Formats: sequence, structure tokens, C-alpha cells
Amino acid sequence: MYAMWRLQVALCTLSVLSLSSGGESKARSCSEVRQAYNAKGFSLVNVPHQEISGEHLRVCPQGYTCCTSEMEDKLNQQSKLEFENLVEESSHNMRTTFVSRHKKFDEFFLELLDNSEKSLNSMFTRTYGKLYMQNSEVFQDLFTELKRYYTGGNVNLEEMLNDFWSRLLERMFQLLNSQYHFTDDYLECVSKYTDQLKPFGDVPRKLKAQVTRAFIAARTFVQGLMVGREVANRVAKVNIVPACVRALTKMLYCPYCRGMPGLKPCHNYCHNVMRGCLANQADLDAEWNLFIDAMLLVADRLEGPFNIEAVIEPIDIKISEAIMTMQDNSMQVSAKVFQGCGQPKPSGIGRSARGISDVFSTRFRPYTPEERPTTAAGTSLDRLVTDIKEKLKESKRFWSNLPDDICAKGKLTESDEEQCWNSHTKGRYFPEVVKEGLTNQVNNPEVDVDITRPDTLIRQQIMALRVMTNKLKNAYNGNDIYFQDSSDEGSSSGSGSGCSDGCTTEFIFVGTEAPVIGADRSDERAAVAAAGKSLSCGPSTLLVMTALTFLLWSMQTQWR
Repeated sequence: MYAMWRLQVALCTLSVLSLSSGGESKARSCSEVRQAYNAKGFSLVNVPHQEISGEHLRVCPQGYTCCTSEMEDKLNQQSKLEFENLVEESSHNMRTTFVSRHKKFDEFFLELLDNSEKSLNSMFTRTYGKLYMQNSEVFQDLFTELKRYYTGGNVNLEEMLNDFWSRLLERMFQLLNSQYHFTDDYLECVSKYTDQLKPFGDVPRKLKAQVTRAFIAARTFVQGLMVGREVANRVAKVNIVPACVRALTKMLYCPYCRGMPGLKPCHNYCHNVMRGCLANQADLDAEWNLFIDAMLLVADRLEGPFNIEAVIEPIDIKISEAIMTMQDNSMQVSAKVFQGCGQPKPSGIGRSARGISDVFSTRFRPYTPEERPTTAAGTSLDRLVTDIKEKLKESKRFWSNLPDDICAKGKLTESDEEQCWNSHTKGRYFPEVVKEGLTNQVNNPEVDVDITRPDTLIRQQIMALRVMTNKLKNAYNGNDIYFQDSSDEGSSSGSGSGCSDGCTTEFIFVGTEAPVIGADRSDERAAVAAAGKSLSCGPSTLLVMTALTFLLWSMQTQWR
């Protein structure tokens, strides 16, 4: 009996202690929450000192709580702000890589062109003197057009280079035959013999092939860095839907309301929230990876056969070789031109009177390596390309890996799976982690994602990347898709080539919010060219509809 009595007493004591403990839990202090809440910069007015009943809460669990409705609203806003900052911070290094490398490449290429022009001007002035200065605009125009092409201007490289050699032939033909008078019509006839006579030897053909391929690769590569920068900057500014904000608040700040402000979310719990909130960003990943691969291919070309530094630095020497070839063959060239264009009228001024016999008596002397200007921008193309290739490789799968980066253990989440916030209390998180991408969020237990409504801005960036990838693939083959000519189909020689690397019936539409980069309309031209490729390979109905769509978009962007 005594033993039974002792058992009853023990049970009663436990019951009393339990009730006492329950009463204390209802009136638990909110001092830690107040301290953490205040540290966020919020006022402590209307923040309870002890837990209150939580029926008013709309996001957090409605048990006893340290949160008022006003607190929950402010924590809601704070969650949105912190998520934006998390994405910004996680993408900072990748975005700044595109910014800094684009700036460096742009600086390098423009300085390379400036150095080459200065070198040519200096050496031609020293070698040919007054006669060069009287005709220097021919060479100045060449570099002006090269710069204009590189910076996104509407320049057909092949036509521009052909025009340069025609103008040079006209000027030299007049100088070498100064005893005659030539009309504009006669000089036009002379230029028609350029290809047939080859007055400059094989230099124009070789230089045209080298310049077009190198400039197409260089311009497209730098544009790729520019597009990568713009896309990354736009995508990093996330569009946060209400369902995502609720999930973020529940994950980041409902521990405050439960009196556990220092409790971090469980790792897998964080993954589900981030994969739901960043579902559209993850869908960018496939096109992003194709874009990065295409950038790496063009980078390989820049290191090898399309090395613009190897083409531009000695351009003055190559042009001088052509001039000397014309000088050596001047009698044969003149005789054939006279035969084809007719005998010109004498000018009444003899060669000796104008001193033309000595025009090219001085052979061109190039700079010695010590005299040649230093490498552009304090670096070399090889070093620049090697550096950017490493950075590009690191950025692959960036968008699908973004939730992993944000939810890194120890930074945002708790490494101890038993001592973490699991959406309602401290303990293990049991639901499985969903896969990335919009369609996979249909079963996301934490974020209610509408998989039928893809983010418009993300879709536009996908199309912008697709346009750029198409341009990069063409640049890899030495083709400038804006100037592809269907009559040249199958050719692979420079910017006039056609559909040599396979056509697609998929029209490339950028959208009104796709990256608009300064005055460079090259992405629009690329899309027009892509539509042209579709014409030769795809259904005419699709082409008409999509071409009209692009025309309307182009008109809108011009009036923005």
C-alpha cells in the first residue's frame, strides 16, 4: 500500500510540474527576440515582452508567439530584401567578371588599333614623305572603318577592304603615270581590273581573309562579354512573387516568432525554398551553358588562327609590301590597263617635272622590335584570353547551382540536421528536395509555384543568349551572319558566307526587354540574319510571321 501511495504522489507531482511548466511556456520571455529584432533596425514599439496568442499570424505558426501582425509584415518585407541581397551577393563575382573582362578586352582592342594606325602613319610619313601625307586619308579611312566595325557599326568588312585596295590602286596608278590625265570614269575602269591584274600581288587576298576572320571573332567575343554582363545583371534582379516571399519569411523569420531567433533553417528546407523562388533562373541555365561553350570556342580561335593581335600589329608592313609589289609591276599593270581602258590623254606635265621617278625609290623600313610600340593596354591577347577562359568555365551551371550557393551550410543554413528550423519547429526536415527548373516545382512542399506562367524577363534573356550564341558559332567559322549572302551559300571565306554550319527553322526573338547595349544594334541584326537563315531552310509561313514580329519589335526598340 505504501508503495502504491508513493507512486500516486510521484504522478501527482509530475502532473503539477507539467502544468507549471506549461504555464511558464505560455508566458515565456521574448527578450532574445526583441534584441534580435532591434538589431535588424526595427523599433521595439508593439513588440511583446512575453509570448502572446498567435491567431493573428498569417504566415508563421499560430501557437504562442513573440510576433505581432506588424512584426510579421515587417519581417515579410525584410525577407524579400534579404533574398534580393543574397542573389546579388552570390552572383557578384560572376557579374563583375563579365564587367571587368569586357572593359579590359575593349580597352585592349581599341588601343591595339590606335597603336597600329600610329605605327603606319609614322613609318609611311618617314618612308614616303609628302606623297603619303597627301594621300593619308585613304589609310585613315581604313582604320576608321575597322574601328567602326569593331564598335558595332554597319560595316561589311570584305566590301570595305575591297574599296580600300581599289582606292589605293587609283592613287598609285595616277602617281606612277602622272604624265597622263585620268577622268573619274577612267579611274573607275582601272579599279575594275584590280582582281584580274593583281597589282598588289597576293597581299589583299591574304590580308582580307586574316582581317575579316580576326575582326569578326574579336568583335563577336567582346559583344559576348557584353551580353553575358547584361543578362547576368538583369537576371540577378529577381522578380519575387508573393508565394516566394511567404516561403522566405517562414524560413528566415518564423523562428523569431517562435522565440528562437538564432535558429538557422535546415539545409534541405532551404534548397526547396530557393529552388521554388529561383525556378525561372534555373531554366536559363541550359541556354547559358551553350552560350559559355560558344564563348570558349571563339576564345580558342582568338588564341589560334583568328588572333587579331597577330593581324593588326604588322598591317603596316603588309600594306607596304603590297605598295612595293605595285611599284615593281607598274609598267606591266599600266600597259594592261591602257589596253583595256584605252590610251589616256597626256596631262602636259612630264614625270621628271613632278619628280615622280623618285616617288617610291625609298624602300619601306619597318620598326625594329625595340622601336615598335608597347603591347596594347599593358597586356597581350594570349594572356587576356587565358584569363577569361578560366572565368568563363567557372560560370557554367551558375544559375542551376545558385540555390546551392545561397544555402551553403554554415552561411545561411544549419549543418546539424537535428538542430535546425524545419518550417514549424526545431528538428529534422523530412521532405525530399525537388529538382531545379520551373516544371519540377509542381510538387514543391514549400513554395506554391505557378508552373504555367514562366517569367517574361527570363524568357527574354534566354532569347538574347540564343541570338548571341548563334553569332558566336558563326564567328567561330569566320562568318559574320549579318552580311551572309544567299548567293554565296556554302562559302566559308569571311563575312559574306552563307548557311555553312547548318540551318534552323527556329526564329530568334529577343523581346522588348532584351539587352540594349549603347548604340550597338548588332543583336537586332543578328536576329534578322537568323531569320534569313530560316528562309533558306524553314517553312515560309513561320518565317513571315516571325519576321513581322521582329520588325515590330525593332521599331519599338528604336523609339524607346
